[in-house]
Amino acid sequence: MRSARLTQALESGLLVVPATGKVAVIRPRIGDDLADLPKDRVEVITGFRPDFDWFAARGHTVLRAGAGPYAAAVVCLPRAKAQARALVAMAAALVVPGGPVAVDGQKTDGIDALLKEMRGRMVVSDALSKAHGKLAVLTAGPGLEDWADVPVDVAGFRTVAGVFSADGIDRGSALLAAALPPEMKGRVADLGAGWGYLAQAVLGRAGVKECHLVEAEADALDCARVNVTDERAVFHWADATTVKLPRVMDHVVMNPPFHQGRDADPGLGIAFIGAAARMLSPPGVLWLVANRHLPYDRVLTTLFRDVQDIGGDAGFRVIRASHPVRAR
Repeated sequence: MRSARLTQALESGLLVVPATGKVAVIRPRIGDDLADLPKDRVEVITGFRPDFDWFAARGHTVLRAGAGPYAAAVVCLPRAKAQARALVAMAAALVVPGGPVAVDGQKTDGIDALLKEMRGRMVVSDALSKAHGKLAVLTAGPGLEDWADVPVDVAGFRTVAGVFSADGIDRGSALLAAALPPEMKGRVADLGAGWGYLAQAVLGRAGVKECHLVEAEADALDCARVNVTDERAVFHWADATTVKLPRVMDHVVMNPPFHQGRDADPGLGIAFIGAAARMLSPPGVLWLVANRHLPYDRVLTTLFRDVQDIGGDAGFRVIRASHPVRAR
């Protein structure tokens, strides 16, 4: 795991953290052990709310965006290639020139390909291989400016690297948007709202009083604030599975995630469904799109009195579930 590579890199001298100055740890994930770094000088930089809260609860200084200069940085690679490049470029710019930037990632997340690209541009240390991943160190400085994150336009919506469906409208979301009834009204929550595609469809209904966009990824929510300018929109940077909204909802719409890293995790979607059931009014309705192979039927029929398939295609189901069951 990451902590094993970090420990070995520090012990071997591959990564030398200066005796003074702040140390940025960029995009670590829940469970990453940073104990080998000087905690009083570490600043964790992440915009993913569950990770942000996890490190904050353990006494770390946690920021959505880095406030350099830093003496050193550790970049924890995400899966998305463009986002990985952008994070390395950000670290190289935030660390003082000549300072060390460690780049760490699993082989399944593309660390080999990224290191190859980096070596075509700058001096990069030999890679330390351990626990199905690699860690290498580069020297901060210019040369990666073209890797910086630049917003792009997708069918009139702003997106950025690393957010869900960054390069196009997700097919499942499009199916769900098309299935929403014109007469939808009242208060609506969009769980896992992303960059705002479904919320925009919801707000096309004149009867909607409020649309609460709940999104754990700050970069996606920042895009949603640009894309969704309707005054009925309310934005929440929060974990959809634990968020507490100010009022009960008449409707919930969602295209929930079902992956943690590369591993399918139906439990994540099930947690979204449970959250929807808790926040809905007694006659409230959940509008859900999901891949057909996901095992959601049991939880839906347990938590809602009426469950119907109302659309979809070969890969997706669009589901209407109403009248949440209240625990006695």
